[in-house]
Amino acid sequence: MTIKQAMVLAAGLGTRMRPITDTIPKPLVKIAGKPMIDYALDALAEAGVEQVVVNVHHHADQMEAHLRDYGKLDILISDERDALMNNGGGLAKGLKLLGRDPVFVMNSDLFWIGERANQPTNLERLAGFFDIARMDFGMLCVELDKTTGHNGKNDFSIAEDGRLSRYDVVAGNGVVYAGTLVINPSVLDDAPDEAFNINTYYDKAIARGRLYGAMLDGHWLTVGTPEAVGEAEEAIRTFRAFA
Repeated sequence: MTIKQAMVLAAGLGTRMRPITDTIPKPLVKIAGKPMIDYALDALAEAGVEQVVVNVHHHADQMEAHLRDYGKLDILISDERDALMNNGGGLAKGLKLLGRDPVFVMNSDLFWIGERANQPTNLERLAGFFDIARMDFGMLCVELDKTTGHNGKNDFSIAEDGRLSRYDVVAGNGVVYAGTLVINPSVLDDAPDEAFNINTYYDKAIARGRLYGAMLDGHWLTVGTPEAVGEAEEAIRTFRAFA
């Protein structure tokens, strides 16, 4: 399956990144000379995506100016200046600007490095993995020891066939959600118009046996604090040195 549309979640306040985010939106904070959101946008463009919705709120004018100058994708704005919608409400609102085919969803402050050359990218593999007949969400997941900047906790347990459940120490097989997924938009047709947390829909999918995960190739980075900027840049330098 080739997925042509996506949404990037970029409206958060970035409170843990203060004082940096007092004057700049978190997605525009540069890591190794590149705004964080561009890691997501570049990966989407490379995977064949053509149209992307980005939601904006904090320093929204800066976000819109940057996105206007990004030339690889047709970018639509989901404006949350009036009220933040949380990750679920923001996604449900943004999806209304796209078609009914499966959609990539990415967070703007999470990305990866170290994909193997001459192999399908993580997004291409995730698109091929997603089966709309069996899945509501197909998540990109990563082993805890292949992360930088994470809180040290697993999010899900993964079965041999990729089915996900909330992490259970007894069940083991723990994985971290890598902030990227494919969704069947119809899953959110009954979503409320106000802010809500998308985890309620993950739990519904788990109950139906329709939440699945595919493993990330490479190393995953999340940048949530000023200190994490240096950690991420050091990880990038290390990978480039051995590439």
